[in-house]
Amino acid sequence: MDNPARGRIFSPRIKRGDAMSDASESHSDLLIVGGGLNGPALALAAARAGLTSTIIDALPKARMEDATFDGRAYALALASVRLLRNIGVWDRIEGHSQPMLDIKVSDGRAGEGPSPLWLHFDHAEIEEGPMGHMVEDRYLRRALLEEMAARPEITVRNETRVTDQRTGPDGASVTLDSGEVLRGRVVIGCDGKKSATAQRAGIRRHGWGYGQTALVCAIAHEKPHHGVAHQFFMPPGPLAILPLPGNRSSIVWSERDATAKAIQALSDDEYLEALRPRFGDFLGEISLEGQRFLYPLVLSVCEEFAGWRLALVGDAAHGMHPIAGQGLNAGLRDVGALAQVLTEAKDRGEDIGALDVLKRYEEWRRFDTASLAMATDLTNKLFSNDNPLLRAGRDLGLGLVNRMPGLRRTFIREAAGLTGDLPDLMR
Repeated sequence: MDNPARGRIFSPRIKRGDAMSDASESHSDLLIVGGGLNGPALALAAARAGLTSTIIDALPKARMEDATFDGRAYALALASVRLLRNIGVWDRIEGHSQPMLDIKVSDGRAGEGPSPLWLHFDHAEIEEGPMGHMVEDRYLRRALLEEMAARPEITVRNETRVTDQRTGPDGASVTLDSGEVLRGRVVIGCDGKKSATAQRAGIRRHGWGYGQTALVCAIAHEKPHHGVAHQFFMPPGPLAILPLPGNRSSIVWSERDATAKAIQALSDDEYLEALRPRFGDFLGEISLEGQRFLYPLVLSVCEEFAGWRLALVGDAAHGMHPIAGQGLNAGLRDVGALAQVLTEAKDRGEDIGALDVLKRYEEWRRFDTASLAMATDLTNKLFSNDNPLLRAGRDLGLGLVNRMPGLRRTFIREAAGLTGDLPDLMR
């Protein structure tokens, strides 16, 4: 694996203790804290190598199995789809997914429509197929649960919280809110941007807020979307319109913090009235489906992704602006990379929780994560303003890239997640 970040060593700030006196006491190889999406995906990827996992999840199983559409959906890049296929999940959800066949990127103001200079990505320009798929949260979660239930290597502990963790040269353990202690070889934090796993390990986060908040919902519309995703940049923040099965789309709409909170407080009808001038009328009449969500936007990256018998995955390690929908895709890259590092270490007879083993994962993912965070940060700063000189420059840039097939193809492959140092599960 060729990565310019390889070889750097970061000193861990991991709480150590007499975590495990005898490896035979191990409850499982991996103690995964957090049962959202990345945690189950990692458990399934590790199971392919015969590694056992216990997932500790604070949510009740019934909520994870809820088949009601709540408005949440994910843009899965082609590389992420490959990973889900390789861990046995994609066949369960493919029939509920919507391929993204085209992406149109434009700049403009609410109520005025897009600039005449815009960028169009067509999936036919690459050989691999659609750049990605949209999948509703309910189908992805249920598919992960079903596949985990079929794997004897995986145990799930619902409605349970971790109150303490211990890691050291001889093993790892977590203490549950019931007082029970689970023992293993590695503790893995998949518990989100406010990761208690990272906090307990003394790992610091660095970053800043964008002064923006994302309004997330789903809409039904009168006209078909034809599998086209739209990214419309406006001065307060970008609006993403992402195709769902049928005449429906997922909306990720960024506004200044105060404006977003005021819009979220409106009634459904008033909310739609605020959306319409930004959305336009190209899909006809629109109506809300499911719930409405509000997410403050921040850039946040941990100083370390790994230490003695500890690793952080997904939002627990890094959070970034949702431009191009890279949040979950970046997390699944973490999953693929960590699973590969653990598998290769196991095959070589190494201790999978050893510091030098887990630092391979950190060094692999740090460069890619930093590059992606920087790219999304700069893109947001460039487009989320109304400076006339910047507006003219970025519109000209979009138009020029649209006329350069080679460069456009590079961007398409980037959107599909096919560039960089890919884990084997994503190839």
